[in-house]
Order: sequence, then structure tokens, then C-alpha cells
Amino acid sequence: MTDSYENGAGAAADGGTARERLLRARAAADEQIAALSRDYEGIVASNALAAVDDEHDPEGSSTAFERAHVASLLAQAREHLAAMDRAMERLGRGEYGRCEVCGEPIPAERLEVLPATSTCTRCAAARTR
Repeated sequence: MTDSYENGAGAAADGGTARERLLRARAAADEQIAALSRDYEGIVASNALAAVDDEHDPEGSSTAFERAHVASLLAQAREHLAAMDRAMERLGRGEYGRCEVCGEPIPAERLEVLPATSTCTRCAAARTR
């Protein structure tokens, strides 16, 4: 499935395909955040019932790692959700599908895989160098 572009502006001609893809990805991110939040709250609640002395508790270090790991995943999921919101804003302004760095169209295949992306492959690769 590919989007067509009009006026060279990078906006999807029908708008619906990109919007639907973003909405599905956003809903999935919301679900992930809810699940991770439940996991994190469960870890914190179970720690409240356990010994507070992590230094002498053989499970203390693994529990702390698990809590930190879930917190990191939760932060990543929240950032992904924020990226979806920024992509929806770009779509509303007619800028979705254009690289924010070079201004060239982002290939539809890249948008299908990474609907919130704001850069083309070339510019994304240049950023990682």
C-alpha cells in the first residue's frame, strides 16, 4: 500500500491512508503505555510489600533492574506517542511525508514502516554518523 503525493508538498493525496496509519500506531502506543504502566505499578506495589534492604535482599538488585527496565520502556513508548502526535500535526499542516531536513519527499515505504518519521533515509543516516 502506498500513498500518492500531490503538489510536491508531501501530503497524502487522500490524507486518509496516512491518517489511519498514524491513528493505528498511536492507539498501539497508547495500549503499550497502559500495559507498561500497569507493569511498573505492579513492580512498585510488590516492592512495597518486600524487604526495603536491597543490599541484603537477593532479589533486590533484580527487582531494581526490572523496575528501571520497565521505566525505560515506558519512557520510550511515551516518546513514540509524542512522535505520533507531531506527525499528526505535520499531516494537518500538509507537511507530512516531507523530510524536515532536506525537504525532499519521504518514500512511502519508509512511512509505512515508520509512520511518525520526519526524515528521509539519507538524512536519518547522516544524523547517526
